Amino acid sequence: MAQLEKIFSRGLYRARRRIGESNIFVISDIAEGIDAAFRSVMENREQLKSYIELNPSYRFSLSPVEIDERLQPRLASLAASSASLANVGPMAAIPGTIADLAVESMLEHGCSVSVVENGGEISAVSSIPLVVAIYAGKTPTSGKIGFLLERSDFPIGIATSSASVSHALSFGEADAAVVVSDSASMADAAATRVCNEVRGEGEEEAIEAGLRTAKVIPCVRGALIVKGSHIGFVGSLPKIVKLRGAAEGIFEACLLPETLGT
Repeated sequence: MAQLEKIFSRGLYRARRRIGESNIFVISDIAEGIDAAFRSVMENREQLKSYIELNPSYRFSLSPVEIDERLQPRLASLAASSASLANVGPMAAIPGTIADLAVESMLEHGCSVSVVENGGEISAVSSIPLVVAIYAGKTPTSGKIGFLLERSDFPIGIATSSASVSHALSFGEADAAVVVSDSASMADAAATRVCNEVRGEGEEEAIEAGLRTAKVIPCVRGALIVKGSHIGFVGSLPKIVKLRGAAEGIFEACLLPETLGT
């Protein structure tokens, strides 16, 4: 069983574990839900690894690939489907899809609070409000604002792509391109595409380019882009709130009302 730590007085469990390249953080109201999430991650990663060994083009493609649910493991086909809608390679949606499948497993175990973060991509279904910080590197807004997720927002997927923070391949210039969708899989793929399009002579021009792209990607609820000292958003986003505290600590204590600023 994963090592569990109770979060203050709300009777919730949290645990962090690195599984291969995946850095997984889980919050649940049921201890068994934590283990279910980690099992899901391990099983789906192994299935994907076996598939890629036989189909290496899936891993290296920067454009959508053929979807074949009969031959592909579920992780691969779901990621490929989301990536196709965003017009990016399938690996762009893998972290978010892993998070979605882990949450799905938690729900099957009866969890009322199911939150999985995989390297910054978040999938969540919760009966209580959550607060998630937005991290944008060394920009003035990094860790100072976040989303207040209320019951009407769930299920939700939130993904962030960055040209200045992440080690992932990016063709854009965003410090943070945050996309909100019904699933982390779709949010992940769309965030990659949006970040790629954040380019221009000035910060405002670059942000506008990214927001125009976000508007035309299917299944995107909304997007928020940070570049330098500028920020822009489009669509229907969760309530944006001011936060206080260290950016890294806000997510790990994302259920705490004292992280909210005035």
